[in-house]
Amino acid sequence: MPPMILLALSLTMPFPAAPQTRDETAVRDVVKRYVEARDRADEAGIRALFTEDADQLTSSGEWRKGREAIVKGTLASSKGNPGARTIAIETVRFPAPGVALADGPYEIAGSPGAPARKMWTAFVIVRTGDAWRIASIRNMLPAPAR
Repeated sequence: MPPMILLALSLTMPFPAAPQTRDETAVRDVVKRYVEARDRADEAGIRALFTEDADQLTSSGEWRKGREAIVKGTLASSKGNPGARTIAIETVRFPAPGVALADGPYEIAGSPGAPARKMWTAFVIVRTGDAWRIASIRNMLPAPAR
């Protein structure tokens, strides 16, 4: 086949999606383990996922500062606001070496017949030694349309 035809054919063929990097997979896994630890009310599991100086701003406006405040608040929030939690990370970016920003929709399914709470969440996840840990979480409610 002539080279020009091969070139034309190659330009019309879809490129395969870039595979996730090992770091992106690890970052997504941290968020998955966070949701699972919350579901199990696993205090030690939650604690292990955060840096000591982590902070979390919740959709209710509570600002949890420090790992222990996050663990205590997370367990209380899960108990006081029951429902299946899902976080679907849509994007992972690495603005600097060892720093990841992961964000996506966050939903808490209500009891039967009750509407789900639909939010957005953003995680800052940092590499500490050979592991990735959560340094910050921001949960946001959508603003009402104007």
